[in-house]
Amino acid sequence: MKRMHIHLSVENIEQSIGFYTKLFGTEPSVVKSDYAKWMLDDPRVNFAMSSHEGAKRGVEHVGIQVENADELTQVYDRIKEAGGAIFDEGATTCCYAQSEKNWTADPDGVAWEAFLTHGDVTEYGNRVDLNQLASGNAAENTCCTPSMAPTAVDEKADSKPCCG
Repeated sequence: MKRMHIHLSVENIEQSIGFYTKLFGTEPSVVKSDYAKWMLDDPRVNFAMSSHEGAKRGVEHVGIQVENADELTQVYDRIKEAGGAIFDEGATTCCYAQSEKNWTADPDGVAWEAFLTHGDVTEYGNRVDLNQLASGNAAENTCCTPSMAPTAVDEKADSKPCCG
């Protein structure tokens, strides 16, 4: 079963955790110094937030999280049908998780990710330059074009290109 994903960029992570904990009526399932995540079932959403220097505040991106490879293929196919530029990030470490993902942007520049999470990791990992995606600088069916290469936000993060 798929799950809606919403990721916010916030100024003060502690203050935002307090607000959303009260709003959702439950504690986050993951809390780090720069990140928090709620895996809610009602509504079924993966609601995450992070606080990174220089990031534009507000909704950073939205997405669809899947539970298996078949669902991921289905979502990838629909992204291709939608016609936007696609950035196939592939296997990556991001948001304290190992995932397989790709990205697109809607006609108004809203960044969308489709992903399957394989497990947790101890560092935040890489961040994709979503401004490049929204401006259409990602070429269809390319993998890690220079303008879209992930950037490490943690000194321990693996900074190798996503395509290996």
